[in-house]
Amino acid sequence: MFYKVSAIIRSSTLEAVEKSLQQANIRGITVTPVKGYGDYKNFFAADWMKPFVKIEIFTARARAVANAIVEAAHSGQPGDGIVAIEPTEDVIRIRERRSLQIHEDA
Repeated sequence: MFYKVSAIIRSSTLEAVEKSLQQANIRGITVTPVKGYGDYKNFFAADWMKPFVKIEIFTARARAVANAIVEAAHSGQPGDGIVAIEPTEDVIRIRERRSLQIHEDA
């Protein structure tokens, strides 16, 4: 089964998250700068939107990936971020025009 792991984290924790994922042998990651707010917002600020980064990873090892992200990004402060795991029916490598074979032990 394939999963898409999406995480929105503080920009300042990205380097630690990358290192954690590399140590977990994760070979592919997409990072996008985003802005937003969630449970924690500063009602006194003119703009509630704050910069974050969004990480997306397709894997069969979703729980291990999510745990690696949480461990590296956790500070215990409001605004640490969020991780979501979504089932994905298939992942196709465009270059090879075929479905990826991702195994649990990869």
